[in-house]
Amino acid sequence: MAIKNLLVLAVLLSVIGVSVANPKGLDLNYYKRRCPDAEAIVRRTTVQYVSRQTSLAAALLRMHFHDCFVRGCDGSILLKSPTKDAERDAIPNLSVRGYEVVDAAKAALEKKCPGVVSCADVLALVARDAVLVINGPWWPVPLGRRDGRISRKSEVNLPSPFAGIAALKKNFFDKGLNTKDLVVLSGAHTIGISNCGLINSRIYNFTGKGDFDPSMNPSYVRALKKRCKPTDFKTSLEMDPGSVKKFDSHYFNIVAQKKGLFTSDSTLLDDAETKTYIDTQVSTAGSSFNKDFSESMVKLGFVEILTGNKGEIRRKCAFVN
Repeated sequence: MAIKNLLVLAVLLSVIGVSVANPKGLDLNYYKRRCPDAEAIVRRTTVQYVSRQTSLAAALLRMHFHDCFVRGCDGSILLKSPTKDAERDAIPNLSVRGYEVVDAAKAALEKKCPGVVSCADVLALVARDAVLVINGPWWPVPLGRRDGRISRKSEVNLPSPFAGIAALKKNFFDKGLNTKDLVVLSGAHTIGISNCGLINSRIYNFTGKGDFDPSMNPSYVRALKKRCKPTDFKTSLEMDPGSVKKFDSHYFNIVAQKKGLFTSDSTLLDDAETKTYIDTQVSTAGSSFNKDFSESMVKLGFVEILTGNKGEIRRKCAFVN
């Protein structure tokens, strides 16, 4: 999609799109005076990268999610540590990628408006614009977050792909998100990529008796076994087979057929509210998913943010000032 068309679409969607409740002092026009071209600069950079490598859309969306779930949406996942003990060094984050996109957008902003736009805001914008590049939903991103100065590997406690519904709901409730947000944001797995290493025990030795998870569709298990040998930990797997390059509601169809790749996908059928949402999206061909996703992403962007005099505006996203 051409950059010009993206800009026009963003303006239109901002007029007719998602409503924004703003209880924490962020502002859609936060940079209007000090860096009026901020969003356009970030969008231009994001389009350049993601249009060449569309899998970055999922990667950047995941990075934003991982950032917000540890110390809030403060860009702390971007920080590097000489002793390898920052958030990005934690096992769940070792496969996070796309840092170069955030760094490039920040560098472009520093040339135009030095010391103004936070890395936390850059990441929030990049995630939104990356999804838009692959024709996914748009959502407004209120701005004014400040960057955290602390990033600890030991604090990375993300929702686990092996978790059941009770643990997942607690993860989300602890961040001010609800059960609907959980199932809606799980829908991002429509463009997700994983690997055999995360599901081998689920299909080969679920209870230690050489069995597979009984919550899985047996035909899906057979298909996975053809792709993943017991000692294969690297082969990539689409989380929404046949639809991974398209941001749509097809993920819910897969889950409803008991073909969720992770336990955290399958367990969405174990809760009345999440199962009802899935059934509704399947029966209506995802009629409300884009709007719901946009609203949940706005909520995610408010999680434990730093504003006012808290934190800082980093000059380079990988290092505190």
